[in-house]
Amino acid sequence: MSATLIATVVALALGHLAQSLAASVRHYGWFADWIRWLDTRLGDNGAWRGRWGVVLALLPPLLAVGLFQAALAAPLYGLAGLLFGVAVLFYAWGPRDLDLDVDAIVEARDPSSRLTAAAALYPDGQPPSLEPGALVEAVFVNAQRRWFGVLLWFLLLGPFGALLYRLTAIAVDGEAARFLPPAARDGARVLLGALDWPVAQLMTLALALVGNFDTVLGAWRDGGGASLRLDSGFLAAVGRASVRSELADEAADYASDDDRGGDGEMITPPAILNLSDLPELRDAMSLVWRSLLLWLAILALFVIAGWVS
Repeated sequence: MSATLIATVVALALGHLAQSLAASVRHYGWFADWIRWLDTRLGDNGAWRGRWGVVLALLPPLLAVGLFQAALAAPLYGLAGLLFGVAVLFYAWGPRDLDLDVDAIVEARDPSSRLTAAAALYPDGQPPSLEPGALVEAVFVNAQRRWFGVLLWFLLLGPFGALLYRLTAIAVDGEAARFLPPAARDGARVLLGALDWPVAQLMTLALALVGNFDTVLGAWRDGGGASLRLDSGFLAAVGRASVRSELADEAADYASDDDRGGDGEMITPPAILNLSDLPELRDAMSLVWRSLLLWLAILALFVIAGWVS
């Protein structure tokens, strides 16, 4: 557990301190080439064209990582395994920096450039939207796909789990999806849904603890989070509700005697009225970071408890 925490912290630090390295390393064109090669060789093979044909694409790279993970667990008192875990988690994280993508949207000074920047938060083929609620949803979905999904499966299964999540996500939304047979692509969506569901549930719990618990609980229930369907769509509703609650709290904090007109009605402060500043995005990223720090704090508590016991 302590090695997992160290690997997570090191990979996160490297991702922010060595962004040029991350951009040069995190390329997955090889996976698209591999799927295209399989499609050429297997052709009309029933297993490849079937619902779980994606397993044939995932199995070789995951098997290689699993073998390395097992072989490097013990040598050098686990140091080799730790370095391997850092490398795989660093590679699977992202691949784009969420902070930079959100900053690009906020700093854009005209609708055209803002729309271009917002496209980085949407899957290929999906038109971007500048509607604040849609941007908030995109931030939380991207946090799930870029950060929390990789992190949870790394915590559970090590490097194997981190790469499993990343390659499955690429098979659904990335370049590789174009070369998968339709039925195999549907199977990849089902697999990703199964991987995403516990991630979304734990993200919701973290948002409830770092934000407004009642608001998050209500949005989670209304969004279908209480059902056992492998659908993490409720996370978008939870994210929007959390940001609305944050903005309402900020407005209440600004409210004072000087903020009220002669009839006693509250005047919304300029920081909330000025939508060009996109306070929704600022609060969404704040909630995402607080949730990530909570995850790491809980992981650290498990490590400390292990040492104490």
